[in-house]
Order: sequence, then structure tokens, then C-alpha cells
Amino acid sequence: MTATGQHSRVILLLCFISTAACNMFAFTEEPSDRVGKSDGYCSRILRAQSNRKEVNTEFRLRVEGDPESYQPGSTYRVTLIASSPSYFRGFTLIALKAGTEGDRDEDYIGNFQIIDEEETQFMTNCPHAVTESTPRRRTSIQVFWTAPPSGSGCLLLKASIVQKRIIYFQDEGSLTKRMCEKDTTDKPLLDCCACGTAKYRVTFYGNWSEKIHPKDYPRRANHWSAIIGASHSKNYVLWEYGGFSSEGVKQVAELGSPVKMEEEIRQKGDDVLTVIKMKAQWPAWQPPNVRAAPSAEFSVDRTRHIMSFLTMLGPSPDWNVGLAAEDLCTKECGWVQKVVQDLIPWDAGTDSGVTYESPNKPTVPQDKIRPLTSLDHPQSPFYDPEGGAITPVARVVVERIARKGEQCNIVPDNVDDIVADIAQEEKEEDDTPETCIYSNWSPWSACSSATCEKGKRMRQRMLKAQLDLSVPCPHTQDFEPCMGPGCSDEDASTCMMSEWITWSPCSMSCGMGSRSRERYVKQFPDDGSVCTLPTEETENCVVNEECTPSSCLVTEWGEWDVCSATCGLGMKRRERMVKMPPADGSICGAEVLEVEKCMMPECHTIPCMLTPWSDWSDCSVTCGKGMRTRQRMLKSPVELGECTEELEQVEKCMLPECPIDCVMTEWTEWSECNKSCGKGHTIRRRVVNLEPQFGGDPCSETIQRKKCKIRKCNRGQANSDEKKRRKEQREKRRSKQELHHHTFLCGGGIQERLMTVKQRFKTAQLSSCKDRKEIRACNVHPC
Repeated sequence: MTATGQHSRVILLLCFISTAACNMFAFTEEPSDRVGKSDGYCSRILRAQSNRKEVNTEFRLRVEGDPESYQPGSTYRVTLIASSPSYFRGFTLIALKAGTEGDRDEDYIGNFQIIDEEETQFMTNCPHAVTESTPRRRTSIQVFWTAPPSGSGCLLLKASIVQKRIIYFQDEGSLTKRMCEKDTTDKPLLDCCACGTAKYRVTFYGNWSEKIHPKDYPRRANHWSAIIGASHSKNYVLWEYGGFSSEGVKQVAELGSPVKMEEEIRQKGDDVLTVIKMKAQWPAWQPPNVRAAPSAEFSVDRTRHIMSFLTMLGPSPDWNVGLAAEDLCTKECGWVQKVVQDLIPWDAGTDSGVTYESPNKPTVPQDKIRPLTSLDHPQSPFYDPEGGAITPVARVVVERIARKGEQCNIVPDNVDDIVADIAQEEKEEDDTPETCIYSNWSPWSACSSATCEKGKRMRQRMLKAQLDLSVPCPHTQDFEPCMGPGCSDEDASTCMMSEWITWSPCSMSCGMGSRSRERYVKQFPDDGSVCTLPTEETENCVVNEECTPSSCLVTEWGEWDVCSATCGLGMKRRERMVKMPPADGSICGAEVLEVEKCMMPECHTIPCMLTPWSDWSDCSVTCGKGMRTRQRMLKSPVELGECTEELEQVEKCMLPECPIDCVMTEWTEWSECNKSCGKGHTIRRRVVNLEPQFGGDPCSETIQRKKCKIRKCNRGQANSDEKKRRKEQREKRRSKQELHHHTFLCGGGIQERLMTVKQRFKTAQLSSCKDRKEIRACNVHPC
């Protein structure tokens, strides 16, 4: 063979691997046996790969979620990645039955789907293979791949890489992924053989927080919607992966409203045993010592032994978490004792938003329910370019607390079963044990938000007595959402709108067209009125002014690149592409690159190298409203200039209300002795101005007595004086003019009465006789 012939075979080998390899050479010779069918051509690619192997760890083929097996008929995102600073110009991707050579069409398995036609395409002479659309430097590509039907066995996803003039491919390793069909021996839900009934408690632990899920975390409005679910029969499906959302599921997913879902559940009649409901959580994550995790109790029996529920992750387009068809009946004819499951969010298929606060974008036609993945969209808060698993946002615990009726479980009860069967008394809705005696709830505190935004407020009650120390007394605090004091009455009819999103593409690629942009209602009017502010804007646009045969069609300008300089004067650029060259064959004269200057802040103000923010400090107070701070430090040298970035942040914090002690008036003067002679007593009083609250010091005594003795009584005169005194008292009770009231309906008042002397004796012993006045407190209860 001549040297020229050998060189042509090398070039042909590169063309088999990738279109990029062909484009590196001025190769115009077509192979004489090139045909439009895949037979032969695809197999030559595989034989070329098997003739040369180079192990290289710079490139990796990854299937979304890194599954060990595939679910027949499921669609996966397949990614080809180059580790920095590596890149590749071309590639080939195929899916092949394990143990086959690729000589026949039947050897190729599953179906690829193109995501971006500007990046990938099907190979012309081997339609089973995916390759690049244009040869250029790239670090990753993505395609969809739909797994084959059941019974297809194991397969190999294989990739080859072209980098400059070097071809990398492997039979094993990072560019080959072997997967076998998932074991589908899981039986469908069977009839339950358990006897009696079982009672369960489901507890929901939200773990969605800024610390664990920091990307774009919605600080202000994060919450879990009210939880709705049921224990039901296998004939009823609340929701399931691969199914479509009902209207009830849609309203939970998009609006956080459980009303329609509960209506659907109750319409199922005998298929439902218990409706499961739990309150919404504002905010989404709360320390366990602030408020107990929401829980509910439900029952199951032989025909309704399945439990399902869902709750919305808010705000979000249509994302939820929950359990679907959790069977609590065991194959041994018993009842499951405990279920613990971490939850990741799933998409209800009714809205196409990709971020927490995406504008409403209905999915038409409706998609199937599916779990979110870390490769759904680069703007997704759960996005991970490596395709790793999403960190769970919640955990649910379902625990059996009692069994009733005769049981027929095959496996004997263990100690845990016996302990779990201790029957619990039926509780009131607030779950307050009968052995706990509480005060009334305090008034609601001020809203934690100082502006017209959603916040929360709190109320408390005091534990007066705990009759059984072995039974805990919970729920001394209660929280609910509220609007801050900045909301006036006029604001009740206004609605809060989001920012405008970016403009849509122009409707016409040539001549005058239109484009639009949208925004959405973040909060509807509190008074129930209709929001009249526009949610869509339209304007005229022109992408290509001329529409003649000699003009070319171009795309709209892309976004500006970042400025080439981080400080001072730099340059930025943007590009557009030629969609269609001139119809008359002339050269396209449209500009496809635009460059302009950009000015960044003066360089001496830029060098602010800062440490991350510290954790928030403790609240400045131990109760009530206070402040907390966090700091960061300057790491860059002082010589580089003054850094104007803030190094400390302060925000308000709210702790439980401060204890308020009992407040009482001063003591009154001592009253006159109640006897005119002999032994008697005198008193003084005070009243309660403010009852104790939130655990403050209690009120002490409101009346004091002490003995008094004016003089000894003469025997005869004592009786006479006593008779006169009694007579005078009777007259005073009959005479309203001699009883003067100084009263208030509440908050404490004073009553007084007078006794006047009718006759004075000249005897020296009675010379001290004078008019008398008595005073007493009244209506001492607080207002």
C-alpha cells in the first residue's frame, strides 16, 4: 500500500468517529462504498474503536442520577463532560446491546433525542449515533435517551472523543456506561390479609432551609402549604409518578390550597377511611425547640391500608413533596410498625417554571408527575452540573401507635409491638393532655415584619399545673402568619407584583414584529378584590430590517459578555448568528459581532477580598424584640485602597414576650378603729392595676389588718353607745345621701361613707367624740 493510500485510510477512520475529524482535513474524497443505511457504516465505527484504545480520565460519560440500572421506557439525560482545562471538538455517542458487535440495526438499543440542534445531530450514515453539529471547542454536551422496553437486558452507552487530532474511546471506563434492566419484580399492591385496625401518627419534618439549600433560597416567603392526604384503598390514587395531576393536586402544587384536594378525597366515599390534614408552616424551617413538627393521626383497616399525602414547597412553580401509596399492611398479615423516608421535591407537570419564583407558565399539554433532578435546568435551585442527587428537603415518619380488634399476624409480636399498642385516650384537636392545666391564651404579639410584608406573630399561655409529671405539657406557644404594620387600609385593595422578566424573542425574523414580557402577582389583595395591574407588556421589534432576496436573516443579539476588566476601562462583546444566507447566493453583510467599551468602578475601589459572612449572633435581648448582627472581615491588604463594602449587617429578631410582673397601687391610709371603745381593728387596702403575664411575678395580698384599742368601755355606757351606733348604721343604710360612691367599673376604685355626731356629751371622757369616715376599695379586677 502506498503512503498516500495509508494516509487516506487514517482520515477515513477519523470521519467514522466524528464529523469534527473530517473537518480538520481538506478531505474531499468520498468512500466508494458509502451508503445511506446504518448497516456496515456503524459497525466500521465500532471496529475502528476496537482497534485503538486510550485510557483517559479527562472525559466522562454520565447518566442522570448515576443509576446502576435503567427503568424500561424511562427517559434519562446523558451528559458528556470534559474536566477543566480539557475540551473536545467532536464526539460520537451510541447505545448498544451488551455482547453484540453493532453489525445489525437490532444491536442498537433505546432512542436518543436531540436537546440542542446547534450542538448535536444524528450521524448521517449511522442514524443510531449522535455526533456534533459543528466542530468547535466545547466542554460538555447533553442529549436525552429513552430506555428500551422491558426484556431488553443489559446495554452499553459508549462515547468517543475527538480532541485536536487525537481520538479517545474505551470499551470500559469513564466513556462507557453499562446498565441492566431494573428488577421489576415489585408486585402491584395486593389485597391486605391483616385483621382489626391500626392507628398511626404521621409527623412531617421540613428540612428545606437556606443553610442546606442556599441557591436562590426565598428568604421572605418560604413555607410549606397545609398538608392534605388520606388513608385509602388501592382503588384510589391520590398521586403517583408517571400519572397526571388531578385538579386537586394542581391547586395544592400551584396555589398551596388543599380545599379542592380534600373535596376530591371525600368524594371517594368508602375508598377513604381517614382524611389527613396538618397546618401550614411559616417559615418552612423552624428549630424543634420553637415549635413542634406538624403531625396527624389516622387509621387503616384491611380494605383501606394505603396512605398518601402531599404538601407544596412554597414559593415554587408546581413543586411538592409527599408519599404516594405507602402500604402499611405486611405480607405476614400484620401492620407496619414504622416508616421513615426522606423526601425530594417532585414536579406536578402543570407549570413549566424552573426557579422558586418563576412567573406562571402553564404546561400545555400537561406533563406527567416526575421527580425533580439536578440536571433539569441550569437556573434550577437544585442544579448540579455533575448530576448528583438532590439533598432531601423533608423527612416523614409514620409510626404505629395502637392496634384495635383481634389481630392475625403470622409473626409473633415483639416487645416493640406490645409497647406500641398501649392505647391512647382520644384527644382534643389541640392535643392538650388532660393532666395539663393552662391559662387562657395571651393576646397576639406584634407582627415580626416591620413593613407591609408577610411575617409571623405569636401568642403564649402559662402552664398553671402539671398533674402528672410523667406526661409532658406542650404547646405553650402558638404562631400564625401576619402582615406587617406598614399595610394601611388602602393597601388592602392593592396587589404586589414581581419584576418584569426578559423580553420574548421577536415574533418576526424579518421586518416589523412584536415581542412581549410578563410578570406575575406575588400577593393578591387582602380584601379579596381583583388585581387590575397588567401582567403582560407588548412592543414592536425589528431583527432584520430588509426582507429582499439579497439580504440574510440573522438571530437576535445575544446577551453582552461580562466586561473584560474587573476595574477601570474594558471591553464587552455580544454575538448573533446567521440563520439563513441570502437567497440569491450573495455574501451576507450583516454584522454578527458587536464590541463596545465598558467602564467598571475605579480600580483602587475594587480590591475587597472578604471572608464569608459569620453566623448571626444571638438576639440582643432574652425576650421580646431585639437585634442581631453578623460580620465579615477584609482579607485584602490596606495598601490596595479603601474597601467600601459593608462589614457588618444588623437585622431585627423576635423572641418570646418578656414576663410582666403584677403591678399594684400604693397602700391606702389605715382606717379608723372599728370600735369607739375597747378592742377593735383597723385595715388598709390596695388594688391590682395589671395582672401578671408571660410568667411574671404574681400579685401579693390586697388587704392588711391590725389590732386597735382606743380606751376601755364603761359598762353601762358601752351598751348605750353600742345601741346608738347600731341605730345610726341602720339609718345610714336607709339614707342614700349619706353613702357616697367613687367607683369605676374596672381597674380599681374607692368607696367611702361618713358618720356624723348627732349629740355631744359634756363629759370629759367623751370630749374626743367626732365625725368619722370609712374608705374601702372596689372593682379591683383589671379592665
